Amino acid sequence: MVTGFPDAKAPSDQAGSPSRVGRAIRAAGGLIRACHPEPTAAVTVVSVLLALAAGRGAGGSVAVGATVLATQLSIGWANDWLDAARDIAIGRTDKPIVNGRVSRRTVGIGAIVAGLAVVPLALLSGPAAAVVITIAYVSGLLYDWPLKATVLSVLPYVVSFGLLVAFPVVGRPDDNVPPWWLVTAGALLGGGAHFANVLPDLDDDVRTGVRGLPHRIGRGPSTAVAAVALLAATGVLAFGPSRSPSWFAVGAFVAAVVVLPIGWYVGRAPGSRAPFRAVLVVAMIDIVLLLTNGHLS
Repeated sequence: MVTGFPDAKAPSDQAGSPSRVGRAIRAAGGLIRACHPEPTAAVTVVSVLLALAAGRGAGGSVAVGATVLATQLSIGWANDWLDAARDIAIGRTDKPIVNGRVSRRTVGIGAIVAGLAVVPLALLSGPAAAVVITIAYVSGLLYDWPLKATVLSVLPYVVSFGLLVAFPVVGRPDDNVPPWWLVTAGALLGGGAHFANVLPDLDDDVRTGVRGLPHRIGRGPSTAVAAVALLAATGVLAFGPSRSPSWFAVGAFVAAVVVLPIGWYVGRAPGSRAPFRAVLVVAMIDIVLLLTNGHLS
C-alpha cells in the first residue's frame, strides 16, 4: 500500500508498471539489434536515394524504401534466429538473443511478419518490380540457409545486390529496363561486400563449422577478392555508362586504385584491420558513384 493513497496499488503491481515497460523497451531494443541495424539502414537509405535518382518521385521512393526495409528486416532476423545456437557456442554476447535482450521466438516471428509484408509492399512498384525484389529477398534467405556454409556462399550476395539496384528502375512506368552497368556494378558490390563482411568473424565462423567460400580460400585471398571486386565495381560505375565519364568519376576510380594498395601495405602486420578498412572505403566510393553519376533519370 502506498502511504497517503490507501486504495492505490504499488507502482510495480500496476499495469504498465516500470518493470513491464522496461522489459518491453529492452525487447524492442534487442529486436532492433537482431536485425543487423547498420547494414539494414544503409541498404534501405541507398535504395531510397537510388529511387530518387531514378526519378521515382517521393511516393515511389517511399514504396521502394519500405519494400527494401522489409526484406532486410526479415533476412537479418532470420539470420540471428538460425544462428542462435552457434552464437551461444562461441559466446557472442553482443548478440541480443545470446544476452537475453530478446527471445529467439520473438526474432523468428519478426522475420515471418516482415517477410509476409515484402510482396504486398513490392506490388506498389508494379508486378515486374515485385518479381525482381522478391527474387532478391529469397536469394538473401538462401544465404542464411543453406548457402552460407557452402562454396556458393557468395552467390546470394551477387544475385541480391544486382537485383536490388535494378528494383527502383524496373518500378518506373516507362524506360524501366535497368542498364547493364548498373546491375553489373551492384553484383560486384555484393560479391565484394560478402568477402569483406566475413573477414572480422572468419575465425569464429570456422570454429563453429561455417565454411563459406571466403573461409575456404583464407583471409588473405578473401581480402584480395573483396578489393578486386569493389575496384571492378568502381570501374564499371565510372566508365560503364555511355556518356563520357565525369572528372568526379575518374577521380573516384583513381582514389580507389590508390586506397587499396595502401591498405594492403599498412595491413601487412598480423591482426591489422587496415585492408578491411580500405575495402570499406572503396565500397563507400562505389556507393557515392552509384548515387551521383547522373545516368539513371
